[in-house]
Amino acid sequence: KQWYQRRVRGISDVVVTRDDGNVEIYTITEGQPKKVTSANVSETITAVGTGLIGSTNHPDVVVSTYPGHVISLTTEPKARTHTGEAVISTGTRAKVDEFKREIEELKRQVLAEREKYQKSAASDSAVSAVLKFHVNDKFVLSPTDANYLLSIEIQMPIENVLVQCDVPIDLLDVERNSAVVSHSACNPEDKNYILATYRCQANTTRLDVKIRSIEGQYGTLQVYITPRIQPKTAQLRQYQIKPLSLHRRTHILDDSRPMNLLKLTGKFSLGEVHSWIGYCIPDVPEKCPQGASVVMYFQSSFLDTQLECSYTQDTVEFRSDNISTISILKDVITKLATQRKISLSITYELNDESIPHTLRLIHPKLDEQLLLAKKVQLIDALKELSLHEPNLDFLSPEYKDILENAEKLQASFKMQPCHLERLYGMITDLYIDKYKFKGLNVKNKV
Repeated sequence: KQWYQRRVRGISDVVVTRDDGNVEIYTITEGQPKKVTSANVSETITAVGTGLIGSTNHPDVVVSTYPGHVISLTTEPKARTHTGEAVISTGTRAKVDEFKREIEELKRQVLAEREKYQKSAASDSAVSAVLKFHVNDKFVLSPTDANYLLSIEIQMPIENVLVQCDVPIDLLDVERNSAVVSHSACNPEDKNYILATYRCQANTTRLDVKIRSIEGQYGTLQVYITPRIQPKTAQLRQYQIKPLSLHRRTHILDDSRPMNLLKLTGKFSLGEVHSWIGYCIPDVPEKCPQGASVVMYFQSSFLDTQLECSYTQDTVEFRSDNISTISILKDVITKLATQRKISLSITYELNDESIPHTLRLIHPKLDEQLLLAKKVQLIDALKELSLHEPNLDFLSPEYKDILENAEKLQASFKMQPCHLERLYGMITDLYIDKYKFKGLNVKNKV
């Protein structure tokens, strides 16, 4: 995200650009920012500025994008015809026509060079060279919906993107995507849980995919990016899905919650235990902080449960109000220590109140899904009623809201099986983990 302060509308405005291509103009009213207007250029913005570009009286906002485009957004009011088209002056029309002629000439030059390359590539003396291209990629957790956003962008059109993962994940649609996705059959026994191909339309330089992970299931997400160039080449990008993938760093801990304690002691250094925690949880710095002891707080972006990590040389303590979080850390860190042949002494203190506490956090999400199903059942009846009744003022506000947001509700309902499976899995894990700490295996009862 970038911001730029200039006098855009005669007053001091703030221009904000975001990773998703949004350009927003804010004005400060009574000390508070207020959005004036916004636009989307559908590409990652690399720089922003303002100035008198297309008019001597109305400043423009100029942005450059990652694929190399320079776009000007004007504040000049435009007259429009009765069909809604903008009225363009004779001088501006001449400039546009000149730009179009230059673009056509460049296209002809590119086509000629491409034909020349094809002829040379077919000769016996041709030497094939792999073209290197830069990939602008991000794999970040969105705390609002507890999903990861995978963003892939290159400076040339994308032909296809292949996504493969060795742990169970859900691939979710992003509204602005125009790519066609196809799923291939996978064998989980070969650690291949998902294999999907996104085929992009012409001139698509950016692809966004939302990914939902399951805590406790950790592995590697592999993405192969193939641009629309000759000869065919692809680049591989790998992203780690961590055991506590839905946790994010925070600076506040609520001590009033019922906490479970896990304590590990052994012959390990501060740097080793820091690397273990970084392996399990996102947002952990690569380098171990200076000092004899370290304390970090984390919060689940899905359930809002909390986790405290405090560690020194030879000792590490974890406190959480979710017993499943403690169980995942115990299993993963024990495995990592065993690989390094480090013996650990494990002690824990369970708080029985933490189970109903976590269930109370899950319950509203289950209610929300149940309410969504009831609303969707009413959509067809309400739509039929709207066809026969010209005036719907007699409907309650709740029914009016269902009718107005019918498409949004139906789109959310399509994902309901995934949401419910996620919630049911968390409840099941709570049951299994509770008895696992008591030395009982109850998986066969689930």
